[in-house]
Amino acid sequence: MTNIALPAAKPANPNFSSGPCAKRPGWTLEALSDAPLGRSHRAKVGKAKLKLAIDLTREILEIPADYRIGIVPASDTGAVEMALWSLLGARPVDMLAWESFGEGWVTDVVKQLKLKDARVLKAPYGDLPDLNEVNFDHDVVFTWNGTTSGVRVPNADFIPADRKGLTICDATSAAFAQDLDWAKLDVVTFSWQKVLGGEAAHGMLILSPRAVERLESYVPAWPLPKIFRMTKGGKLIEGIFEGETINTPSMLCVEDYLDALNWAKRIGGLKGLRARSDANFKVLADYVAKTPWIDFLAKDAATRSNTSVCLVVADAEVKALAADAQAAFAKSLASALEKAGVAYDVGAYRDAPAGLRIWAGATVETSDLEALLPWLDWAFASAKAGLKQAA
Repeated sequence: MTNIALPAAKPANPNFSSGPCAKRPGWTLEALSDAPLGRSHRAKVGKAKLKLAIDLTREILEIPADYRIGIVPASDTGAVEMALWSLLGARPVDMLAWESFGEGWVTDVVKQLKLKDARVLKAPYGDLPDLNEVNFDHDVVFTWNGTTSGVRVPNADFIPADRKGLTICDATSAAFAQDLDWAKLDVVTFSWQKVLGGEAAHGMLILSPRAVERLESYVPAWPLPKIFRMTKGGKLIEGIFEGETINTPSMLCVEDYLDALNWAKRIGGLKGLRARSDANFKVLADYVAKTPWIDFLAKDAATRSNTSVCLVVADAEVKALAADAQAAFAKSLASALEKAGVAYDVGAYRDAPAGLRIWAGATVETSDLEALLPWLDWAFASAKAGLKQAA
């Protein structure tokens, strides 16, 4: 980097990682002082905390009363795996993939479960598959918001109300920031460390009555590990969805999730969370609109994520470079921002096109994103100057 003048101010919180994400504004360790550490999660106090986490999740996400909500192991990944291994195989399945996590679910279904009636609908980073091609007589697996591409489905209008198959939705960077249409979704999963900035390793699994009916009427042809088993004697194990977790949860992490949920209530619940994410995205969208050197990876404005905002370098001179040089240029921007202490963990995901990925979820302060923008210009100008010197 060359000696270009530094912007005057820095973001108060430089944590713009897309997971684990920034803690809520004002968070301190004191917020976790009520955690029942050293106690069993099966003790009355532990079960009460877990049940409260489920109840607050239902309240804030406005989940229908007849949907089950469970706390499960292994983050969003564990929740999705439980759904895939427990529910698929009864019908053909359509797998939608347009970024790395969707590709991961394709691998599970095609190469691990080896389902012969699996149809894969793919799109490159920046686009969605043709949603009109989805067959809803099949089960359908998709991510609502592509965390590594910044591309989301604009709404659930593409899902028919009279579908015959189940819709299994990985919503980990969408829940609490985007409008999930529960009537169109049979399985929804997410993790605590995204929009609410919670801690890792715990997932949420939400089941519609249709999904429960499938669990109680269908037995997969393959063995299920203990942590995937949700039925016993052909009936749903209701305790899982009342706070009796399959394995031992961290009560410290549970306390942190409760703190985040209570913060969400204080700022207006789902409406307040979505408004904060939308306001943060607008800061970045307005910047991109007036800044020639940068653009969204998501080509269609209607599909751009308001949480995991993926950006690419659009400068003509940089785009004329070889692919590895373009990647090195983008990495140099993220590195410079980190060294300056203004933005941590904002490089593109390893499998995604080179660029920047800036988290704009509800726990990020709009003022911090506004303070970041001049630093983006500084990093780009410095890197471009370095290119000219090298030439």
